Amino acid sequence: MEFLLLGFSELLRLRVLLFLIFLIVHLVTLAGNLMIFMAVVMEPSRPPMLFFLCQLSAIELCYTLVIVPKALLSLVVVDGSTISFLGCAAQMHLFVALGGAECFLLAAMSYDRYVAICQPLRYAALMSEGLCLRLALACGLGAFAVALALTVAVFRLPFCQSRRIDHFFCDVPAVLRLACTQSYTPELPLLAACLLLLLLPFLLILASYVRIAAALSRVASPAGRGKAFSTCISHLAITLLHYGCATFVYIRPKSSYWPARDKVVSLVYTNITPLMYPLIYSLRNKEIRGMLRKMLRRRKIAQVNWDTIRVVMCVCGKF
Repeated sequence: MEFLLLGFSELLRLRVLLFLIFLIVHLVTLAGNLMIFMAVVMEPSRPPMLFFLCQLSAIELCYTLVIVPKALLSLVVVDGSTISFLGCAAQMHLFVALGGAECFLLAAMSYDRYVAICQPLRYAALMSEGLCLRLALACGLGAFAVALALTVAVFRLPFCQSRRIDHFFCDVPAVLRLACTQSYTPELPLLAACLLLLLLPFLLILASYVRIAAALSRVASPAGRGKAFSTCISHLAITLLHYGCATFVYIRPKSSYWPARDKVVSLVYTNITPLMYPLIYSLRNKEIRGMLRKMLRRRKIAQVNWDTIRVVMCVCGKF
């Protein structure tokens, strides 16, 4: 019981170029998210927004590791790479769970912005460390449960057609296309998952920004409005990137599935979007830039100290 991931088998002449591009993007994405994760973890006092950003970087690290290595393998193997039935189910579950956790986390980050702008005097009391931990845990467990239910529902379907998945990973629409049933019943679990993982967090994000817009409209100074809104730009940019791709791929019927187009969109949200997150936050967030500079300075000092120790040891060895 296994599936064959066709990947980019139709692009034989571009295999080497695509492999090099994907590999470079993957390594840069891992390095960027790992640097942000380490910079925030090494900081003794972390504001709630940076705590959530640390969680987001951890999710992106896992997200790319679940998808990209198999995609790179599909470019190496000429006829596509095989994946077992359980391996395909595990990849789908992790992919949906991590993507859903990211949606919930973006909603938690929008609530953080709402409290910071609309209730600044109560910010420290409302966004306590305990609440942030509970929100992060709820995001992960909620997405894990919904993803598990969706994965079980998809892999209980009869797959009497070809086992060739025209994709570079076990994405839900690509696997659903192999199901024998002609009705729309198999798509109901996907619709329910979209409502819980996409629509619900989106409505929470929308409600937060409606309240933020209402609060900013009462600010008399244009400079004050601009300064307050500038703290939300990074979060808005990431939300638009994430929801734009996810909405295009998942909120539509199975009949409109087009493998070539969907693979291109999937490339964007599994490779380009995780690469953009560190760039957006490092360029827009002064605290992140300061933490990265501090981390690099510590590393440089540690390297200098280590070189000094080596020199002293060499000198002592000669005597």
